[in-house]
Order: sequence, then C-alpha cells, then structure tokens
Amino acid sequence: MNISVMCLFSLLNVCAVKFEDCQRGRDVSFISSDPNFSVRSDGTVYAGQNVANLSEPVQFMVTARGLHDQHIWETTVKLALAGHPHSLPLSKVNKNQPLSLFIHRRPKLVLNYKYSLCLFSSSNGLRRQKRDWVIPPINVPENSRGPFPHMLVRIRSDQDKDVGIRYSITGAGADQPPSGIYNIDPISGNMFVTQPLDREERASFHLRAHAVDMNGNQVENPIDLYIYVIDMNDNRPEFHNQVYNGSVAEGSKPGSSVMQVTATDSDDSTTANGMVRYRILSQTPHSPIPNMFTINSETGDIVTVAAGLDREKVSQYTIIVQATDMEGNLNFGLSNTATALISITDINDNPPELTVRTFSGEVPENKVNVVVTNLTVVDRDQPHSPNWNAVYRIVSGDPTGHFTIRTNPITNEGMLTVVKPVDFEMNRAFMLTVVVSNQAHLASGIQSSLQSTAGVTISVQDVNEPPVFPVNPKVIRFEEGVPAGTTLTVFAAQDPDHFIHQIVRYSKLSDPANWLKINRTNGQITTMALLDRESTYVKNNVYEATFLAFDNGSPQASGTGTLQIYLIDVNDNAPVLVPKEAQVCERARPNSKINITASDADADPNVGPFVFELPTFPVSVRRNWTISRLSGDYAQLRLRIPYLEADVYEFPIIVSDSGNPPLSNRSMIRVKVCPCDDNGDCSATGAVAAAGLGTGAIIAILICIIILLSMVLLFVVWMKRREKERQAKPLLIDPEDDVRDNILKYDEEGGGEEDQDYDLSQLQQPESLDHIINKPTGVRRVDERPVVAESQYPVRPSIPHPGDIGDFINDGLRAADNDPTAPPYDSLLVFDYEGSGSTTGSISSLNSTSSGDQDYDYLNDWGPRFKKLADLYGGGDDD
Repeated sequence: MNISVMCLFSLLNVCAVKFEDCQRGRDVSFISSDPNFSVRSDGTVYAGQNVANLSEPVQFMVTARGLHDQHIWETTVKLALAGHPHSLPLSKVNKNQPLSLFIHRRPKLVLNYKYSLCLFSSSNGLRRQKRDWVIPPINVPENSRGPFPHMLVRIRSDQDKDVGIRYSITGAGADQPPSGIYNIDPISGNMFVTQPLDREERASFHLRAHAVDMNGNQVENPIDLYIYVIDMNDNRPEFHNQVYNGSVAEGSKPGSSVMQVTATDSDDSTTANGMVRYRILSQTPHSPIPNMFTINSETGDIVTVAAGLDREKVSQYTIIVQATDMEGNLNFGLSNTATALISITDINDNPPELTVRTFSGEVPENKVNVVVTNLTVVDRDQPHSPNWNAVYRIVSGDPTGHFTIRTNPITNEGMLTVVKPVDFEMNRAFMLTVVVSNQAHLASGIQSSLQSTAGVTISVQDVNEPPVFPVNPKVIRFEEGVPAGTTLTVFAAQDPDHFIHQIVRYSKLSDPANWLKINRTNGQITTMALLDRESTYVKNNVYEATFLAFDNGSPQASGTGTLQIYLIDVNDNAPVLVPKEAQVCERARPNSKINITASDADADPNVGPFVFELPTFPVSVRRNWTISRLSGDYAQLRLRIPYLEADVYEFPIIVSDSGNPPLSNRSMIRVKVCPCDDNGDCSATGAVAAAGLGTGAIIAILICIIILLSMVLLFVVWMKRREKERQAKPLLIDPEDDVRDNILKYDEEGGGEEDQDYDLSQLQQPESLDHIINKPTGVRRVDERPVVAESQYPVRPSIPHPGDIGDFINDGLRAADNDPTAPPYDSLLVFDYEGSGSTTGSISSLNSTSSGDQDYDYLNDWGPRFKKLADLYGGGDDD
C-alpha cells in the first residue's frame, strides 16, 4: 500500500494523510493511537488541541483497516512545529524512519511525500515494489484480556515463492528475559503476543526479525521491530507519605507557605493517565473558618488563605488531601488521599502576668538561701519555651543586694531568696518592686501588661544573735618567759541584740599548751605557765588560742574569738656544737681538718656569730688540737701536732652565742683519728681501729667465728655417722617399695562380674548332720583355738629409731611363727567329705601325674607352720 501524507494548517490545525494500497483504491478506516488527534475516513488528521502550544514533537500511530477484509496497515506520524530543531528537510528523511509531519502556524503546504509499504495479513500474489523490509512501530495496549496468543503483525519476504523461508525473532521478550512474551510462526511469519502486558513493568520492546532459507542462509537483512505498550489508567496516585507534618507560625499572613505533599502515578506522565492534581477534602477544626488553607493543584504546596491563626486557640489542624490522575477528572480519574498535620508554632504574643499585685513574706535575720515567698505568674504561650519562661528582676527596694529571684523551671514561679544576711537591728522590713518578662522578646506589636509588675513586702524576724568579738583575731605581743599569773589582755565580746539585755560569759575553747585561762565574767586573759617561744606549739613566733563567748538567751547563742600572742625572743637557749662526730688523719695534712658550727634555738640577735674555744683542762686537748675562726658561724678544728696515734678521741669545745648576756655551752665532740691513704681517706684497717675496736674486741670476734665453724663441723660429722648407721641396718624391703615414701597400688577387690559365675552350694554345709555326729575323734568341722598360754609379742618403743624397723618386723615374725594360738591353728581341718553324704563328687580316681620320688626336705626350712607337711612328705622319723 502506498501512503501519501499531506499536512495543512487551518483553523482546526488539519493534516491530510493519503493512503493508496497496492491494489489501488481499497476502502480503509483509520484509527489514531493519540486521543488528541483523530483521522477521518478521507485520511484527514485533526488536532484536538491548539498545536501552537506544542513544545516538543508529538509521535503517534495511525492504523488503517480494510472495510471488506481484515487487512491492517500501520504507520507512525511525528508532528512538530515548522522551524522546530527536531524538524528535518525532506531530502534527509530515510524510509526506515517514522514519517515526520511539520505544522506551520499559518495555512501552508509543508510536505507532500509518498512512502510505499506493503503489509500482508494473508497470502496473496501481491508483490511490494521494494525489496527492503519496512515495518512501522507496533502499539499494544496493556492489560489486554486476550484471547492469547494474539496476532500482532505478519512478516513476509517476497522471495518465499522461490525458496522456503523460515522466520524468527530475537531480543528481550522473545529469546531473552523476559522470554516467551512474543513468538512467531516460522512458516507463515505471523507474530503473536502470548500474555497481557504491563507498561509499568516494561514500556517498549526492541526485537529483530530474521528470514533464512531451509539451509539457514540469510535471505533478507534482519529488520528491527519496535513494540510500544500503550498506557492504560490502571494505577492510582500514591503519596510518598501517608501522614505529612508541617508547621506555620501563629499570626502568619495569608499566602504563607506551610508544607508540600507529593504523590506520583506509575502511569505514563506524558498522558492524562499520569497527570496528578491535588485538592483539599476537609479541614479539622473549622476554626476560625473552614478553609484556612489551600493547595496548589499541580505542585501540592499548601499555603494559608486567611489570617487568624492562634496557637492558644487551635494548636494543630488536620487536612485531608486528595490526589487524582486524569488531570483531576473525578469522573474518570483514580484518586488517593493522605493526611497533613499542620502544627501552629508559638510566638511570644502573650506577656507574662503576675497573679496578684502585692506579695508578702517573712525572713529570720542572719539567714541565707532562704526562700521568702513564691511569685506566681500566668503565661498562655507554649510552656517550657523561651516565650513562656519567666525572668524576674528587682527594680527597687534592695539597694544592698540582700535578695535575688530565681525561676522555678517546672512551675515558672519566681522564688524570692535571701542571698545576703539581713539584720533586724538595722532593717525591720523591706519593700521591693519586681518586674517579670520572658526569655524571648515580645512579638512585634505586642505591648507589656500592667500586671507584669508587682510589689513585695518582706518582714525581718528578730532572733537571738551570738556575742561578737569586736577584733577577731586579736593579736598581742609579749616576751617569752613571762611568769605564771601575768595578765595578758582582756578579750571581751559584745551582744548585738540591743533591744534585749543579756549577760555574756566566757570559756576557753582551745589552748594547745594549756598556758592561758580566761575570766568567766569579764574575759581577762592570764598565764598559767611560762610562755616559751621555742615550744612546738608556737608557729612562726605566734601562739594561738580560741575562746568562747555565750549569752543567756533562749536559745543560747555563742561566738568564737581567736587570740594570737606574738612571743618576742629572749636569749634563753645556749648554742650546741655541730657536728658531734668527725674523723681526721693521724698525720697532719693541709686538707686534714674539721669544719664545725653551732645551732641555737633562739632567734636573731641571740644567735651567731659564735665563739669556739678549747678548754684549758685537760691539758692534752690544747696540746693536740687547735681551733681557727672561719666566719661568724663557722670554725675549723685540726691537729696541732704532726702525728697523733689512731684512736677515738672525745673532748669538749666551749661555744658561746651573741646574746645579751651571751650564753655558753660545753659540747663534747668525738673525733676518729685513722691512717689515711694518698687521697686523705681513712683506710679500711684504720677505719676499724678508729671505730674503737680494741684488741679484746677483735679477739672476741675471732673466738665467735671459731665456735661457729666448730658447730658446723660437728653437725656434718653427726649427719655422716647417722647415714652410716642407716646403711648398716637396712630395711627388709627395697627402698623403692618403701611404703613410707611410695604409693602402692594393690589392685581392686573382686574379679568383676565374669568371675562371679560359680556354685556356692559346693561350699555349703550339707543339710544332713550325720557325718558330723559320726566323725572320728580328733577331727573338727571348724577351727578351734588351742587352749594354751598366749605368746608374747615384742612391743615397739614409743620413740623408735628408724633403723630399728627391720629388727622389729623380724622379731614380730618369729613370734607369730612360734605362736600356736595364731590362726591358722595347727589342727586338722575337714572342709567337706567325699562319698556318702557329700554333695561333691569323688576324687579317688585321681592319680598323681608325677613319676619318681620327689624331695620334700625343703619344707623343713619353711618354719613351724610347714612342720606337719615336712613330717608327712619328708619321710621324717616322727611318722
């Protein structure tokens, strides 16, 4: 069929499409896949809307059906405004491309182009005029009800008359996943769809058709098949969230943005099936009006419509939003709903207001951190927000800062608190003015309320205050050494309660050295002992004591005072020589000298410079030693003679301080004189001698060493002798088997279950007692203990020697062997009988297997227990 397409633009924006079939003049009907365009019986295409608004090219399918048979032809029409970038000149239009129609805004002949195509729905003798395959895109509606398989198109080569042709298709939907959706009859070329399609799963398919001969040789070039799934309105719009949350400040102006809701439709968004529109179904509550909000039908933006949002009246609105496809057509479109929760945020449009104009309270004097009264406030803004939190200020009545107001974070009340003690004797009452505000500033245009200011009356309660020492601590100066009974000062306290007459009494609270006492009535301080500046209780020349003053009020109150006595030093301590011990070489050398000084417990000027002197007696001191002055506090002691025998010398040195009058002290110094090496250091021998170890001491040390070595030697000898004794009397058992040093395993008792299968009746006494009654004389059934004197066994000493164990065992063994009363008793025992009356069989037929005589004389060596056997078998004379 030849297709001629002509596009004209008239008042109705008409394009004319002329079809000529291969038989010239066949009657056909036309169907457009785009509802915005329709095709009349004469092939004229009408636009259902103003095509001047087209911003992109439009492509749709035109199907031609035979009126008298079932022949079907399809072609793709592409429309674009003339001059659009997507338009192509006629010379560049390929016959494999969809035909493009370009529309001018004024009536004008744009394109007149003939395009030949022959499609067959059944075999006939017609031939197409060109050998190349030309198959337009195939449109298949989704959700088709069948029946399936449903024929889509027939593919046929004009060479099928000459050779046998086999047709096949490849691609996604045929032989590739999702496979099996499309198939083709390899002989007739009929192509089928086998199941309903879903555009939302896959909107198009690209297949390739192949034609080969019976040998598999390619007859035609492969041709592309484009199958488009036509969208149906089978999906409702879906909101991204079922509940949306938004907010807008109270008092907002109309047109204020609140929030945006969004819904999507899985259908084709380029068609009305996927075009979603929004509208508000309901608003709850309806205050102040039922339509406080509106929504943009295309974008879903919700904005305010009217003023009057007040959080204190309505804090949240619930909006039901509906989304409908088909561009909001309620008759044909599908709908869905969602909920929008709009919270009205708070602004500080309500100033805080105090509940009363005057507050009152009481506070005891001299108390801090006491809440005098609570200031209550009312604020209608959002609780626990900066718009609600109250801030209190005292604007007058408290110039010295005795009070502050803290806000209770839970109740928002103001807690008027005392931070600085108040004195009833100075102020009996306070009149305060307080102002309350919020943490956040008031909104624009909101004025403060007159009720934000109130007065507070505070009464001060008088309490019994403790006596107060005017000067505390009190410092006095005295020389140390003042005698007991000396009056130092009067440490008196005053009672601050001027309006009450009370008596003050005193007592001592702390006196570390117990040097002082206080007069109970007037507070006079006197000494009880000598004051000593050098005492350990004095720190930095100051002695500190505390005293208590108390009144006779109810309840009784007391105050504490501290007395600090600065003790002036007097020269009452003589200097002491330092060091007490030293050493020097026995021969005078330039570096053989001793530096000495002195220590004095007194303070300056009763200390150095010190004077060091050697006494005149004994005479040997000044003869052997000399002292030279180095500085005010140091002197140097050295040998006067060239050589002094090594020994320890102890002699006095007189030291005097610089006090007025000066004090002297005769201090002893111990000097060790010793031989020295070349470096001037005492040698080891010299050090020992200098340490005062005389000849007697050295001899005593040597004797002690000899005694210690002798004791060690005697102990070793004793151990050796003991070892020899143990070897001379070895134990009867091998040392490895000695039970004292080893753990012996004797095996378990019994033989297990397998060894228990025996007949106990063979060992039992027969029921008949005739054989016992008639037994020969001297034969006993049971063991009988001979009636003889018992043998005496050796007794082991209470503290045995380890080497006597063997002798003890041997003695006991010999006693047991010779004891006739020890079991088994030396008597004939009859355990059972053979023959008549016996439960056991006869053993008379048993013969000895031994041949020849056997020597049993060795039984005589086995002791008394085997004497009977030796007599029976040894052939002794006793038989």
